[in-house]
Amino acid sequence: MKHSVVIALGLCALLGAVEAQAQTATHLSIDEAVSRGIQASHRLAQLEARRTSAVAAVDERRASERPAVSLQAGYTRTNHVDSFALPDPSAGGRPVVLYSDVPDNLRTRIDLQWPIYTGGKTNALERAARTHADALGHDRQAAQADLTLEIRRACWSVVTAGAAVRVLDQALTRINAHLADARQRLQAGLVPPTDVLSSEAQQSRQQMLLIEARNLEEIARADLRRLVGLPADAAIEVDAMLEPPPAPDLAPTALVGQARAARPERRALETRLQGADYMKNAARAGRLPWVAIGAGYDYARPNPRVYPRTAEWKTSWDLGFNVNWSLWDSGRAKAEMAQAVANRREIEEGLLEFDAVLESDVRQQRLTLESALAAITAADGAVRSAGEARRVVAERYAAGVATNIDALDAQLGLMQAELDRTRTIANARLAAARLDRVLGR
Repeated sequence: MKHSVVIALGLCALLGAVEAQAQTATHLSIDEAVSRGIQASHRLAQLEARRTSAVAAVDERRASERPAVSLQAGYTRTNHVDSFALPDPSAGGRPVVLYSDVPDNLRTRIDLQWPIYTGGKTNALERAARTHADALGHDRQAAQADLTLEIRRACWSVVTAGAAVRVLDQALTRINAHLADARQRLQAGLVPPTDVLSSEAQQSRQQMLLIEARNLEEIARADLRRLVGLPADAAIEVDAMLEPPPAPDLAPTALVGQARAARPERRALETRLQGADYMKNAARAGRLPWVAIGAGYDYARPNPRVYPRTAEWKTSWDLGFNVNWSLWDSGRAKAEMAQAVANRREIEEGLLEFDAVLESDVRQQRLTLESALAAITAADGAVRSAGEARRVVAERYAAGVATNIDALDAQLGLMQAELDRTRTIANARLAAARLDRVLGR
């Protein structure tokens, strides 16, 4: 009695723990899992930080076209020198100091520099920086699409593994019932011991398959927890049914056009191609003159622009107009132009290659999805046939006109047909997800 109470208390505690785990499990739809995975992705955060840096570079390029004002200050200590003086005839020959001994030199200046014409180089560099930032934004969208596909794959892996566990649970229930029936027949002397042994062997095999399926389900859950940013020991459930996806709704040609318009990788290449044109313009502008305005206001002691030199604070200002035209740079501008042209050619060829591969990928993924959908129809028929065959064989076995091997083979055939149907639907779901990725959806 005491042992029974202990066992009952243990079972209650176990059931309570299972119920608590079920209550605290995180239930996610596939769209919710994708949203959580995007928010938790360190890779996307890294790409976003890179894009933010590129946007700051655009502001830096834009600021280079505007006036720059700086405040300067300095102190210089010089050695003592002999003062230089000349007699002033108007003052009765009294000496006037023209250059005095001032070892402590203090200088402050407000300086203004404004490039008013650069041949279009700064503007071209600003636009090139902006296209680079836009291209990084498209790169982030492409990485997000890859992550979305990976999360969807992980979700369907969890759903598929759960469906396989349920199929094997049902098969194990059937084989347990068959084994119990075989043991009763053996006690009644209706069947030889080999029937029971064969049933037990089939039961052990299905138990092994069930253990493997549960392990695969837990592995799939661990992968999904990693992708959505959940702790390693968190319970997670995917709220999705393993059902066939819809068939492709457009012809291959239309899908290719849709993919070209939607794929972020292609938009990134187009943006970088435009940026390469801007870099060509910047390289071409290096051969043109630059014009800048410079101005300043000095407050110094002594002020070197005020004569005679005295140890007094004096003010002065200047305004300049400067032209810089590089007549010979040893081929630097020519090399920059050649580099810009080569970079543009590289991006252009990459875009042509992407279009060629894209058309092939779209057609291939569409055919893969159509094949998977056709396989589901065949798998449904196989499940119906296997279920009917098992029913007939079970009735014949109960009537004593079918052998135990026939009954075990029928049950094994039904289990295999159900597992094949599960895998076929899962393959179709993955094919649909890959097609969506190729199309940029």
